[in-house]
Amino acid sequence: MHRLITAALISSAAICSTPSLTLAQAHTESKVDIAFNRYYSFEQLVDFMYAFEREYPDLVTTEVIGKSQEGRDMVLVTINNPETGADTDKPAMWIDGSIHANEIQASEVCLYTIWYLTKSYGSNEMLTEIMDRTAFYILPVVNPDSRVYWFEEPSTPNSSRANKRPIDSDRDGLYDEDPPNDLDGDGSITAMWMQEPGGRWRRNERDPRIFERVGPDEEGGWTYLGSEGTDLDGDGRINEDGPGGDDMNRNWPGGWQPNYVQRGAGEYALQNPETKSIADFILSRPNIAAAQSYHNTGGMILRGPGSPTRADMYPRADLAVYDELARTGEEMIPYYRYLIIYEDLYTVHGGFVNWTAETLGIVSFTNELWTTEKYFQRDVRRPNDEQQWLWRDKLAFGDLFTDYTEYDHPEYGTVLIGGPNKWSARSTPTFMLEEECHRNFAFTTYHASEMAELRFGETRVEKLDGDLWSVTFEIRNDRVIPTRTAQAANRGIGQPDVLMVAGAEVITSGTVGSWRDKQINRANPAGQDQSRLLNNRGIGGKDATMFRVVVGAPAGTELEVSYSAEKARDISTTITLED
Repeated sequence: MHRLITAALISSAAICSTPSLTLAQAHTESKVDIAFNRYYSFEQLVDFMYAFEREYPDLVTTEVIGKSQEGRDMVLVTINNPETGADTDKPAMWIDGSIHANEIQASEVCLYTIWYLTKSYGSNEMLTEIMDRTAFYILPVVNPDSRVYWFEEPSTPNSSRANKRPIDSDRDGLYDEDPPNDLDGDGSITAMWMQEPGGRWRRNERDPRIFERVGPDEEGGWTYLGSEGTDLDGDGRINEDGPGGDDMNRNWPGGWQPNYVQRGAGEYALQNPETKSIADFILSRPNIAAAQSYHNTGGMILRGPGSPTRADMYPRADLAVYDELARTGEEMIPYYRYLIIYEDLYTVHGGFVNWTAETLGIVSFTNELWTTEKYFQRDVRRPNDEQQWLWRDKLAFGDLFTDYTEYDHPEYGTVLIGGPNKWSARSTPTFMLEEECHRNFAFTTYHASEMAELRFGETRVEKLDGDLWSVTFEIRNDRVIPTRTAQAANRGIGQPDVLMVAGAEVITSGTVGSWRDKQINRANPAGQDQSRLLNNRGIGGKDATMFRVVVGAPAGTELEVSYSAEKARDISTTITLED
């Protein structure tokens, strides 16, 4: 036995000393040192973005695309290799996070995307290829003011969702004058409970931190009073007029509805400087072919429509694209589900991805980050409170809970204040954050990799009569996303693709269905410039379109053929007229 162990150790040492073997995934250092086991303030995120520009000047540029309600910079990062072309000449992907500022890990996933792409350029072949042929526009924080507020002020897991545009929520002529108050000074807004006969809640016998609602014929002895706070404006109500604001994911032009239809929509679409700045940028970049917006929570890969009235804006051809991308995403991110916003979640009018998909023809997803099943590492769709607290205790060691303490409340008398703090829900636990970032980054990069990529396929030249020639050729798209979505083609969104032929007189031009076709199926109308053919349908995903031109020129003439599309890189080739 001793000899066997010694031999095994010698063999293992020999393997470890062999330089040609790789025993683990290669580690690539970044020039910007970031740990993804914690969350960062808005100021820290901005500092990191400028650090990427300093350390990777050949790949990264930053720009301020606008100002928030309170005057903070909206800093956008562009990742592009200028040696392979300008960012505007390539298909591009838009990525953003934290339009709802309490959904904090959305910004960290954006930051991780910048970090991983930049450190991988030149060392990872797949990611280098993606960055050489595409561009990324990344806005980690859509809602800067509320992210600052969530980090610096007492909050709940659900507060600071809206922006900071002052709103008179209680219609008393004053703005934001009665917010919740951190009465116990723990840095979070937790719950208030009052003990009284007839109360509809009771404390769990095994774990008094847990309040349980009693049945209709039972008395619990405790009443839930809501979030901690006092009546600051003397109107007899508590916490009814907190800070802000508009839900900026209801403020986009695509299907926008006013506040009486959908709360938080604002007074009109793009009312807010944050949404207006983003819209101006995206509209100036018609090369954006893919969009990803990060939210939380629930573990979802969402597509539109946001309301049933807009279902016809997702033609069958586009649905096939969404299905292929999202079903692959389900495999990449465990416990995430591919869902439709209005069918599987709730109705959203004027949502961001609805605007980009339905109004601009961009293939767009929202990822709802984090799901309880990840915490349990098994399919536990709705764990009960006792299960939740067991895991929180064992893995977070009490950091997610404020112990209940008595407080002499000016309106209610003696109350208990405490409970789950602002870190207790929605945000990914920090020990699991890097995996959450990486899996979502991988899905989004896969989405980007499937933006259209064109090439010329087979070409056939046939001499007809005299100096007349028939030239038939394919243009192929090897990726899932077409150069024009069916929604864009059907509704005239953006510019159609253009085929250009130079070097000879073009008699007629159009498309054919196969090499055997004798007639051109779809041709330029007579009287138009036959050397310039508009292709409104574009080139489909993982598909090809066959074109035919009839030209008049002597043998040996070289035709210059080019094809351009808003959401793909232009291609060109030379075809010689010869038998």
